[in-house]
Amino acid sequence: MNFAPLPSVDVAAVPSDGFVLDVREDNEWAAGHVEGALHIPMSDFVARFGELTEAADDGRRVHVMCRVGGRSAQVTQYLVQQGVDAVNIDGGMLAWDGAGRPMVTESGDPAFVL
Repeated sequence: MNFAPLPSVDVAAVPSDGFVLDVREDNEWAAGHVEGALHIPMSDFVARFGELTEAADDGRRVHVMCRVGGRSAQVTQYLVQQGVDAVNIDGGMLAWDGAGRPMVTESGDPAFVL
């Protein structure tokens, strides 16, 4: 069976107003995340898929994020199979942080990648 290469983008290519889906676990999200991102842990993803389709119902591209890119690659593949315009963010939050892209926390503490 031949699989199409997974659509992916470099962190620098994610627009500042881009739609980011963060599939990391709650503790990782709490440590630091992209402002305005939608958080659905990969472990809950299929059950909460409707939240994503609702948030992205305008057809905009979904940029899928995890810590380094493994979990987000699996979710991106699933989304593409569902007909969603989704791309995996290469390198995940580690690359995002390394590129100096902004991160926030809900607690107001300094953000970091767990």
